[in-house]
Amino acid sequence: MFGYININKPEIKFKDFDTYRSFYCGFCQILKKKYGHLGQLTLSYDLTFLYLLFTALYEPETRIKSVRCKLHPFQKRPTHTNEHAEYAADMSVLLTYYKCLDDWKDEKKRSRLLFSKALKKRVQKAQTQYPKIAKAIEENLENLQKGEEKEGVDLDTMAGHFGRILAEIFSVYEDTWQPTLYKMGYFLGKYIYLLDAYEDVEEDEKKGRYNPFSKFYQSAEFDEEVENILTLMMAESAKAYEKLPIVEHLDILRNIMYSGVWVDFARIKGARKKDV
Repeated sequence: MFGYININKPEIKFKDFDTYRSFYCGFCQILKKKYGHLGQLTLSYDLTFLYLLFTALYEPETRIKSVRCKLHPFQKRPTHTNEHAEYAADMSVLLTYYKCLDDWKDEKKRSRLLFSKALKKRVQKAQTQYPKIAKAIEENLENLQKGEEKEGVDLDTMAGHFGRILAEIFSVYEDTWQPTLYKMGYFLGKYIYLLDAYEDVEEDEKKGRYNPFSKFYQSAEFDEEVENILTLMMAESAKAYEKLPIVEHLDILRNIMYSGVWVDFARIKGARKKDV
């Protein structure tokens, strides 16, 4: 994924940051355990958020222990791990695998082709365990590629393809909260797709690649219009999120939903203004 669903570190309490980091490190350890060092390369903030969200919502038994790793060999770091970290790990390799294949088809990035081949055997178990989600990822990425080939500019349609991917991933459990999580994931996925397009629009234009914003990114109101669209996406996702009966880790999740998701938008917008 794209790594946009992160915390706003200056706005979070120290103890909450430590807790968030322990989930991130725990997720990394599970990726290593299930998929080896290649699996760790798929680690993302976006799926760390999903792992934390499911932990807060379903309150599973969670193992807490301190570990050393290659990045931090001299000091042990606390980790949180549970069954939802394993699910997030499966989704991480699935998404990365199909996205690598898509990047190869779209941009002929040889590095992405090689990475997909390296992941192929590792990802088969997740494909078998979650066939509906694997199919949704593959089909919607294919629909995105078809839309790009037609140079479609319908933002809602294009963003909706990626929205449906996250919607399926968020709504894996057939329970009371499935419709709410589907909606939350759908609009969060649309937000991610549009923010990624916003960041890449100039580079895509230079290289002749499709971007849904390419037709109007040079207008004086472009940044404001994109911000309004992104605000609508996050408002819908947050509306669904607020229906969930979450008590644990509430401050961390709200930091991400209402502040952290905007950190990269502010960075991108600031960089664009400097270049003008």
